[in-house]
Amino acid sequence: MVAENPTWGAPRIHGELLMLGFHVSERTISRWMRRAPRDPEPARRWLAFLRNYREAIAAMDFFTIPTIRFGVLYCFFVIAHDCRRVLYFNVTRQPTASWIVQQLREAFPYESAPRFLIFNRDGKYGLEVTDAVRSMKMNPVRTSFESPWQNGIAERWVESRRRDLLDQIIALNAHHLKRLLSDYVRNFHEDRTHLGLGKQTPYPRAPSIGGGRVLSWPRLSGLHHRYDRAA
Repeated sequence: MVAENPTWGAPRIHGELLMLGFHVSERTISRWMRRAPRDPEPARRWLAFLRNYREAIAAMDFFTIPTIRFGVLYCFFVIAHDCRRVLYFNVTRQPTASWIVQQLREAFPYESAPRFLIFNRDGKYGLEVTDAVRSMKMNPVRTSFESPWQNGIAERWVESRRRDLLDQIIALNAHHLKRLLSDYVRNFHEDRTHLGLGKQTPYPRAPSIGGGRVLSWPRLSGLHHRYDRAA
C-alpha cells in the first residue's frame, strides 16, 4: 500500500487494513512505514529523463579541498552529461551566490548554454542563482534532498578527481590547486578512458596504428601515464 499510494499516511492505511480484517495498531503501521519499500517509479522517471535529454544536460557542483595550512578551498565545476567534458571550473575561498552567477556567465558565453542544468539543494545556490540560470534560457533542475545519485555524472567526476589526483597531493594555495586541476582536466579529456563512453575519451582518442614498442608518457608529474605504440 505504501509503494502504490505514496501520499497515504498511517491513519488511512490503518483504516484500509481494518476494512480487510487486519487488526493492528496505527502506531505499529507508522513504525513499519519508515522501513517500507518505496515506489521505484520516480527513480525510473528520473533515469529516463537523463537518458532522453543527456545531450542537452549539464550539471554543476562544488567540492572542497584542504590546503597545506589547513585552509579550505572550494572548487566549482560544470560538466556535460553526454560527453563527460568538464566545461568550466574555478577555485575560491568564499563561494557566494554572486560568484556562482559570474562563473555561469563565463561557462556559457554567447548563448551556448544547454537546455537543462542540474544542481543540488546546497544553500549556496540561492534564488539569485536560480534566477540567473533561467535568465540564460536554461531550465534549473534541483535534485532531491540526500540524493547524490541524481547528479551522478558530477559525483563520479568528483570521485575520479579525488582518487586520481587529490588523494595523492596536498594543495598549497588556490593558484597551485588551479594549476593541478588544469593538468588533470586535460588528462581527463584526452588520455583517460571512460566506461560510460564505451572506453573512449571525452575528446575522441585515435587508437595507435604503430606496431613498435609501447611508449610511456608521464602525466600529472608521473602520477599517471599515457601509452602509445611507436611507428
